[in-house]
Amino acid sequence: MLNILNKIVKTDIIKVFSLTTVSTIVKMATGFVSMKIVASIIGPAGVALLGQLNNFSAILLQLASGGVNNGITKYVSEFKNDKNIISSYLSTALRIVVCCSLISGTLIIAVNGYLSRLIMLSNEYRYVFVIFGITLILYALNSMMLSVINGFKDFRKYVIVNIANSLVGLAFTLCFVFTMGLKGAMISAVTYQSVMFFITLAMVRKQPWMSLDYFKEKLSVPILRQYLQYSLMALVTTACVPVSQLILRSAVISQLSIDQAGWWEGMNRISNMYLMVITTSFSVYYLPRLSEIKERWELKKEILKSYAVIIPMLLVGFTLIYVFRNFVIRILFTPDFYPMEQLFIWQLLGDLFKISSWLLSFLMIAKAKTKLFISTEIIFSAIYLTLGFVMVRNKGIVGLTQAYMMNYVLYTITMIIAFRQILLAKR
Repeated sequence: MLNILNKIVKTDIIKVFSLTTVSTIVKMATGFVSMKIVASIIGPAGVALLGQLNNFSAILLQLASGGVNNGITKYVSEFKNDKNIISSYLSTALRIVVCCSLISGTLIIAVNGYLSRLIMLSNEYRYVFVIFGITLILYALNSMMLSVINGFKDFRKYVIVNIANSLVGLAFTLCFVFTMGLKGAMISAVTYQSVMFFITLAMVRKQPWMSLDYFKEKLSVPILRQYLQYSLMALVTTACVPVSQLILRSAVISQLSIDQAGWWEGMNRISNMYLMVITTSFSVYYLPRLSEIKERWELKKEILKSYAVIIPMLLVGFTLIYVFRNFVIRILFTPDFYPMEQLFIWQLLGDLFKISSWLLSFLMIAKAKTKLFISTEIIFSAIYLTLGFVMVRNKGIVGLTQAYMMNYVLYTITMIIAFRQILLAKR
């Protein structure tokens, strides 16, 4: 048993967890502070509206980056020792990102009034979308730099950059919220990611790959086609996940109340916070690692090792969160959010299956299985929407988290079936 524990502790994934612990703690702490203050100032109704804006911004941020960030991480990780190949990939990626972000930003500005009415249910937030459109390119460039750092597996630099971004992001958000209330929360939601560009640039400016030599190649059509696979996957995710939440939140607002939509959004924010511990290590370690491995038996070994590390951590962490759920609500929100206590059990179970499925579904990204990725994203978003509408009608806001859990149980089963050849592979 001691030998087994010793081997686990020495695995790369544990090393990455250890390295990202500080970054994750800082990010969670800043997120908790921001969440508490924002919720106290704008209340459940404001949190629901902010959730609408966050879902919309997630869609536009993906469009602005051309959906190539995972592709950048994969190909940089694959060819990191060949400067000429890396230069071609980075040069093409930069042209895609700049083009997509400029087009997206211009469109947002052009239809700002329509977006304000559609997303925020009011015409008074037009200025938010104008500001968003102007700053969008900075976000896209920041995401590209982070993807390059990740691809080179420079874990230490990645962690330091994320810590700096978290601290600056908190200060930026609180300044706007304290001075402008809900309007400030809206502005910070669509601009703080862009401010991070300057922080990241300052911290990576001396990296070898920041030289112009890495970005001066002409656009490569074959590489463009390779990136297109990742663009399609990212755009489908963008069209499915945030849009599903937008539709379901609107349904809750119209069928139940905007306060109940705020409770659900609060639950989603808590979920995003604790899942950050896992997803950070996924992005920093897991995707580049899966991209490097060629043999099926090696992939099986890496996946099972990850399950052995992550699932016990989740069970312990989720149990503690459920036991202290009332304390969590009291610390992070206000008494107006106490009814969300009933959502915890189903959200936690859903998140357990979500992470379990992700350990397999990341293979679709690492191995560019575009058709499988797109089909499963569309099918399970449709299932979630269907289950969500049915369950909300029958069981209210609790039904929405139950639908979330059921959807990820089905998704996990599907991933096991899809990658059964890898899971059964022998050396």
